[in-house]
Amino acid sequence: MNASCRLIRFLAAATAFSVGGLALTSCTGDAAADGEKNGKVDVVTSFYPLQFVAQQIGGEHVEVESLTKPGTEPHDLELSPQQAGRLSDASLVVYLKGLQPAVDEGVQQAEPEHVADASTYAPMEKHSTDVHGEDHGKHDDHGHDHDSAGAGNGGDPHLWLDPLRFAKIAEGVGKELAEADPDHKKDYAKNTETLVERLHSLDKEFKKGLAGKKTDTFITTHAAFGYLADRYGLHQAAVSGIDPESEPSGARMKQLHKIAKADDVDTVFFESSASDKTAKTLARDLRLKTAVLSPLESVKKNEDYFSVMHRNLFSLRTALGAD
Repeated sequence: MNASCRLIRFLAAATAFSVGGLALTSCTGDAAADGEKNGKVDVVTSFYPLQFVAQQIGGEHVEVESLTKPGTEPHDLELSPQQAGRLSDASLVVYLKGLQPAVDEGVQQAEPEHVADASTYAPMEKHSTDVHGEDHGKHDDHGHDHDSAGAGNGGDPHLWLDPLRFAKIAEGVGKELAEADPDHKKDYAKNTETLVERLHSLDKEFKKGLAGKKTDTFITTHAAFGYLADRYGLHQAAVSGIDPESEPSGARMKQLHKIAKADDVDTVFFESSASDKTAKTLARDLRLKTAVLSPLESVKKNEDYFSVMHRNLFSLRTALGAD
């Protein structure tokens, strides 16, 4: 793609997002136009879990960028004109349709040649603030889930918190990366296999770690853990819904009081990137403890998917009396 074509596509993307007064002062070289950065395959991902997958599978052959910067709430992401243009230029775009409306619109406008939509590899299900793992989401012999809901139909997007669903996403991304860069498809296949094995091992750790739990109920301020609850036979009782910014009603708070007493709950979980005000209020009223349970939408330095998931397992074991 020459410089003038890139300029046209960039301006078109910016216009689609109602951005005016855009001026370009420089153009990238031919390598960037071909979807490469520093001789590596250029991969754009929408937020951390998909960035992690792309990095693990792509290895030394890829340069991976996340549209959602560390510490930023993924649900609230708005694309800059530069980010909109990146969706056009990338060799591969990896995103989760239904989580970030701005990214959904950006991908539709940019029409990148290679796209990996995580929701097509592990279909979403509808989850409410209460998810009972023992009777929600029946699994068939192949590990697939029934009663699924596609993106845009109110499906819960937090698929990556179930290691086995995340493994399905990894397999899909690996195949799409091989399509975008067939010269290294053997390496991508090997790296995908390694990541999937690690995710299956993590699943076994969760099953073993939670086997001796004294209660199956946990209260959280954000209904992000429905798939995790479904997979491991837990009961997620959330203060608010899928949207972490939604405010709980008085009726919901009364329900949680009843659930906490009936199910012998001793901990209210909140996420470190959000306010702990609601969790502390509920915990104070019920004389419970508070602790962090990460939805893994972002991580800190020196953390990755597996280290945070292991910490989540430790937190759940402690709260559910399985330690």
